[in-house]
Amino acid sequence: MKKYIQLTFLFVLLIAFSSCDDPIDVDLEEAPPRLVIEASLDWEQGTAGNNQTVKLSTSTPFFDTNIDTSVTGASIKVTNDDTGAEFIFTDQNDGNYTTNNFVPILNNSYTLEVIYNGEVYNATETMTPITGINEVFQSLEGGFDEELLDVNITYNDPQEMGDFYMIRLQEVGDLFPIIETRSDEFTNGNVQDEFFEKDDDDDNPDNQFDPGDEVNIKLFGISERYYNYITLLVEQYDSSGNPFATTPAEIRGNCINLTNADNYAFGYFRVTQFDQVDYTFQ
Repeated sequence: MKKYIQLTFLFVLLIAFSSCDDPIDVDLEEAPPRLVIEASLDWEQGTAGNNQTVKLSTSTPFFDTNIDTSVTGASIKVTNDDTGAEFIFTDQNDGNYTTNNFVPILNNSYTLEVIYNGEVYNATETMTPITGINEVFQSLEGGFDEELLDVNITYNDPQEMGDFYMIRLQEVGDLFPIIETRSDEFTNGNVQDEFFEKDDDDDNPDNQFDPGDEVNIKLFGISERYYNYITLLVEQYDSSGNPFATTPAEIRGNCINLTNADNYAFGYFRVTQFDQVDYTFQ
């Protein structure tokens, strides 16, 4: 009898665990697609900055497998509000709109105009300057773990209060960059020293900097509004998968639909100056 009960119990457990494989259909509310504007007019120090690109696409439902969401047939213009100069972006029929005659002027205001499906989208930003990167070096002392290599950059913060920065570091071969934001609220007028160190991971020995690794580092001068926007995006990305993190919220950029305010666009229009350096670990 005891053996019969044990076999019956095992049979019931087998049925219970087998039933866990049944698919569960979850009905998700789908929002209508919105225009996504990626308009980063970045001017590298020491270059003309005349070649610029704006990318247009549409948002998609979470489970949509459609990869090509590029938008064609739109009209794009950027105007320098201080000089009145207009720069027309040409449709490349792949979601990219380009110009080769853009003129970047520091501290000038620029307005983006996108006309798509009979609606007008508008955004305004000021070309933010950058002092440039002073030096880049590696160390074992600047990071959290003295056994791991880290890379450091230094740059001067001007005496004027209210400067904001974005630092973008990408290792050759990595799919995604590391992005950090900084303000001079507590360090105004001083030499800034920033370090980047990969977390030690016993399961993945490649997740650290080693001699021979190559990285590209870009330092951008950004507006306060863009600082707030990109900081929130980075915080939400870094907290993904954390069960104790706050629920992600929709983050709007500065692109406004002048025709229909409810049909707002995603993305951001920025005009920035940046400095960059490539570094190989020794």
